[in-house]
Amino acid sequence: MNIQETIISYAKKTIAEEAQAIAYLESLINDEFAAAVSAIYNSKGRVIITGIGKSAIIASKIVATMNSTGTPAVFMHAADAIHGDLGNILDDDIVICISKSGNTPEIKVLVPLIKNFKNTLIGITANRGSYLGQEADYVLEAYVEKEACPNNLAPTTSTTAQLVMGDAVAVCLLHLKGFSSHDFAKYHPGGALGKKLYLRVHDITSKNQKPQVSPETDIKQVIVEMTEKRLGVTAVVENQEIIGIITDGDLRRMLTTNTSFEGLKAKDIMSKNPKSISNDAMAVDALEMLEENGISQLLAQDNGAYTGVVHIHDLMREGII
Repeated sequence: MNIQETIISYAKKTIAEEAQAIAYLESLINDEFAAAVSAIYNSKGRVIITGIGKSAIIASKIVATMNSTGTPAVFMHAADAIHGDLGNILDDDIVICISKSGNTPEIKVLVPLIKNFKNTLIGITANRGSYLGQEADYVLEAYVEKEACPNNLAPTTSTTAQLVMGDAVAVCLLHLKGFSSHDFAKYHPGGALGKKLYLRVHDITSKNQKPQVSPETDIKQVIVEMTEKRLGVTAVVENQEIIGIITDGDLRRMLTTNTSFEGLKAKDIMSKNPKSISNDAMAVDALEMLEENGISQLLAQDNGAYTGVVHIHDLMREGII
């Protein structure tokens, strides 16, 4: 076996072992899991998530997921907690402690302190019989038979299991809260993801020029309008309503079928009943229309009145594509 085959073999083996461990977690979802999620849902406080080592990194990721899906959460490193960060915990907060073994020295110091505060404690551990498993009010068992590491030492499968269990909690809470894509957009205003959730057609048309001609506009002026507005298209508008569209393609077809432009009007070469979209529609819906119809531009309208053009390049520039 050469090095390339060896790499592929080990990679597939790692993925298969972790997938098997994750599949097993489904059998560990029980009434206690439901009770733990219900306790968080009914709590008036936040979720404080703590851990040590690699489990701390997983805790930080779960905190980020909860915050972005409507459950206020705070990360607290287990080592820092016993040196002042316990002040993060408020009366109504619920604490989730993550530890594969459930028996690390930091966890054994931290757990009694949390219990003294009388906060609800949820343990995520692979070892229900551990100190954490015995002391927690609720245990979310993230059992794994072994790590993907060939020495069964480096946290691999176990941290993946912890993360999946945290995701399961977060998604359950999302459903219970009725957290919608509009709510999600409020917490993700930046980047391409945010734009897909909040950017609307009028946000794009307001930045573009607004090419338009009347049905009686002569072809020379149509070409001038399209050239000046630089969108490769113009709307044909009558009484503020869209009655047609002229694209670069329409102009090229005109050149192949007419020896003279004399007397030609916009109405003679326009395409009737062009695709249009509401000015208040989501930009991602405009992209879907463009892709479905194999076109590059859409005309926007507001209650039938022409408002501008959405070009596929606009969506690319905004990061929607």
